[in-house]
Amino acid sequence: MKGRAFAFAVLFALAAWPATASASVVAMVSLSAQRVDVLVDGSHAYSWPVSTARKGYVTPTGSFRAQWTARMWYSRKYEMSPMPYSVFFHGGYAVHGTNYVRSLGRPASHGCIRLAPANAARFYALVREYGLGRSRIVITR
Repeated sequence: MKGRAFAFAVLFALAAWPATASASVVAMVSLSAQRVDVLVDGSHAYSWPVSTARKGYVTPTGSFRAQWTARMWYSRKYEMSPMPYSVFFHGGYAVHGTNYVRSLGRPASHGCIRLAPANAARFYALVREYGLGRSRIVITR
């Protein structure tokens, strides 16, 4: 499984090469697999389950630059829901931690990309270390 995830990440990295060539941290999110593969300086570093948009909601697809981060954010749109280790990439959409870890691996969010808290903390730290301009989130179906 790990080898297949790496091959998946490499194929996506090649498909999105112009958008990711200058980035040092790339989160390759697959909506169909409900997984994210994280590349650091072009090397596969992590593969984690995620939860993206459930029925009736949308997670945008495309290649996005990380725009801003928040160690702890509370969603003003969804009843002040906690969003630890948020990396915002497109308006109010973010990669962030969740306490609903039982839902990881299947669609469950309002559109954000949810990770286990420890994994969100790792990704957040990488984005802070490498900088917003060198961090991308690539989302495919």
